[in-house]
Amino acid sequence: MPLLKPFARPLVSLAPLALLATALAWTLPARADGLSDLESFLRQARQGRASFTQVVSAPRRDGEAAARSKTSSGSFEFLRPSRFRFHYLKPFEQLIVADGQTLWLYDADLNQATARQQQEVLGNTPAALIATASDLKGLSALFTLTNAPDAEGQQWVLATPKSRDGQLQSVRLGFRQGQLATLEMLDSFGQRSVMQFGPLDTQAGFKPGHFAFQPPAGADVLRQ
Repeated sequence: MPLLKPFARPLVSLAPLALLATALAWTLPARADGLSDLESFLRQARQGRASFTQVVSAPRRDGEAAARSKTSSGSFEFLRPSRFRFHYLKPFEQLIVADGQTLWLYDADLNQATARQQQEVLGNTPAALIATASDLKGLSALFTLTNAPDAEGQQWVLATPKSRDGQLQSVRLGFRQGQLATLEMLDSFGQRSVMQFGPLDTQAGFKPGHFAFQPPAGADVLRQ
C-alpha cells in the first residue's frame, strides 16, 4: 500500500514493505512495553528470513455487506542496512527486491519489472524498519513512536509518519512475549493491511548476490 503501487492488481499491498518493509518475528526476553521490544529488534536482528500472511482490506462501500479483502502469502528476507526481498507466492507471484540502490518490483504473470531509486522510494514507509533504522533514535527521525494499549495478547507500538507527503497514515507493530509478530498499516484512503509473520531464522547465511535482481529475458522493464 504505502510503499509502492506499481501494478493494477486490486487490493494487493506490496509494501511491505515493502516495514518493510518490514516487521519480523524475533524471539526476545519479555520487556515492559512495545517500544523496548522494538528497540531490541532494531539493534539485534541484523538479518533474517520469515514467512508471512497479509490481508489487505478496503473501506466498505455503500450497499456492501462487508469490506472487501485480499489475502496473500509468501516469504520475506532481509540484510541490514538496506537489502530485502519480499517474495509473494499466492495468489500470484510477485517479487520486491531492494539491493541497496535500486528497488525492483517484478510481476511474474505480466513478466514486467519496475525499477526505482531505493532512497527516493523508501523514506517514511514501514520499510524504514528494515532498510534504514538500527535503533529507535534513527527511526524517530522518520516516525513519532508511542506505546499503544495492549490488545489481543500483544504489546503495541504506534508509528506515525512525521512527513505528510505520502499515503501512509499510521503503522502499528504488535509484540507477543517479546516476539514482533504483527504489522498493521493504514493509508490515507482507508485501506488497511495486516501482516502476520512466522518465526524468524536469523542464521539464514545469505550468499553474495542474493539480494540482486536481473530481469528475466523478454521482460518489460520500466525505470522511474
